[in-house]
Amino acid sequence: MIKARIPPEDPDANLRSYAESCAGFSWGDAEKQFTWHETGNLNLVQEAVDRWADDENRRHRKALIFEKAGKVKEFTYLELSDISSRWANLFIEHGLAIGDRMFIFLPACPEVYFAMLACARLGIIFTVLFPSSSFDEIDTRLRNAKPRGIITHPDLAERIPQQAMGSVEHVFLTGSYKLDLFPSEIVVQDNLKELPGRRAIRWLTADTPLFIIYTTSGASGPPKAVVHRHGAMVGHLITAKLVLDLKDDSIIWTDSGEPGWATGIIYGAMAPWLCGVTSVVQGDQFSASTWYRTLERHRVTVLYTTPRTITRLMEAGEDVATRYDLTRLRHICTVGEVLSPEQFYWARHTLKRAPHDTWWMTETGMICVANFPSMSIKPGSMGRPVPGIRAAVLSDEGEVVPEFTMGELALKADWPSMMIGLWEDEDRYRRHFRFDGWFLTGDMVTKDEEGYLYHDGRNDDLIKVGLKDTGPYEVEQILALHQAVAESVVIAIRTPDGKANFKAFVRLKEAFTPSRRLNVEIKHFVRANFTPEIPLAEIVFMEDLPRTRSGTLLRNVLRARELGVPSGDPTKLKEAW
Repeated sequence: MIKARIPPEDPDANLRSYAESCAGFSWGDAEKQFTWHETGNLNLVQEAVDRWADDENRRHRKALIFEKAGKVKEFTYLELSDISSRWANLFIEHGLAIGDRMFIFLPACPEVYFAMLACARLGIIFTVLFPSSSFDEIDTRLRNAKPRGIITHPDLAERIPQQAMGSVEHVFLTGSYKLDLFPSEIVVQDNLKELPGRRAIRWLTADTPLFIIYTTSGASGPPKAVVHRHGAMVGHLITAKLVLDLKDDSIIWTDSGEPGWATGIIYGAMAPWLCGVTSVVQGDQFSASTWYRTLERHRVTVLYTTPRTITRLMEAGEDVATRYDLTRLRHICTVGEVLSPEQFYWARHTLKRAPHDTWWMTETGMICVANFPSMSIKPGSMGRPVPGIRAAVLSDEGEVVPEFTMGELALKADWPSMMIGLWEDEDRYRRHFRFDGWFLTGDMVTKDEEGYLYHDGRNDDLIKVGLKDTGPYEVEQILALHQAVAESVVIAIRTPDGKANFKAFVRLKEAFTPSRRLNVEIKHFVRANFTPEIPLAEIVFMEDLPRTRSGTLLRNVLRARELGVPSGDPTKLKEAW
């Protein structure tokens, strides 16, 4: 267990006393921050956009700053309200109703955000597809959700599998379109000019579905179609304030915030807007210089990033950071995978702010475990549960295990942002709740005497070493200490006779070349620094490790390859900003 302790950076953060905040917290009280608590008129867009558009002091505040190819577009809350209402009026004109599904298949552009808001205004359930989605990925999602409409761009329209479009009645096209149109095709820009600018909104219930997002997190088989609801806004607002520490003058950049990923929808858009602050979106591919320049140019105060991004910045060298003014940056959080101590200390030294690791899943709908800005950090720890979240570490039998004992992280299923179902897959949804009232995450953790949680891998990758259950994360931490290792993924494999071993996939630093000698050297290094009993059977050197577009390492892809089953096209799994 990591013993280091980093003192808090901001004793004046929104959450000043963790113990007092937890003791006095209730979700009922949190709801009082919304206008619907008084009016009874509920819709996420009313709280995230329209209430600020009606506020004389905030209507001209920047809500969205979108940059791509050096060009910056800015939209105030008043403009977002007007534009998204025009989009919504277009959908009304074409008969779209509450509960209809809409797919958004666009390149990085502001129209993605207009479309999400317009759908939410009307109770249309939206799904954002990655612009790099493969033919098969789109086909699977179309057949599952059966959308009534799809919003796309001419450059992407040809990639949509027509044989799966049986449910689609309307194809909304952005950009210019010179060719003849099919009866189902509507050019958005041409039609918006003809529509009235009156505000369009439907009042809904808290349980009205908001969006569907597809995820493979912790799962085998086809992607899970996770459904979230309008009432999830309560958790979005609370975590934006208590974890991301958004204040009245904040400018937040969620740099992994492509809205095909839950983080992009929730913390790249909805949560900042619920707080009435400015969100930055960078539409360009990653480079260290672009990354630093974005922070400087837009005077970012709060950064929500990933350990993967920190690794890429480390590889670019800390001298790059010295060329930019980062003095406005006051708070950093990370998400996506465990933040290693090496990444933590590098970021703290180079960016002059300690990164605060957070944990959540697409299924949880909000940050559930975090290191708070007013709380001491133990590098390597996920932090503590967010106020309002009741977490436990459970055994295979559903019993709470003692401190410093590995078990499965479980959350009491009573927070407002948790998924309300898996689309067309009730049985798979219920498997998350094997123990009455608890959502089982599939993540193995340990808890120390102060309630800090430490991630120990997934529950299907544990191996007994001596008398102790050992997870891939522990092996990865040792591998990270070797001078040649840039990053690694470790999975559990089984021999034909049932014996469990670890297998490591390693990407080397540029200065090192794969060789049999280096392979043996790294194995000896792990055994010398962990335990001679560690069953590390094999190390495979790779030029790139498979990832989601958000940067999360795809262990399932490596497991699938080991089993000889399809894992998808690796070229479709690379990072896309």
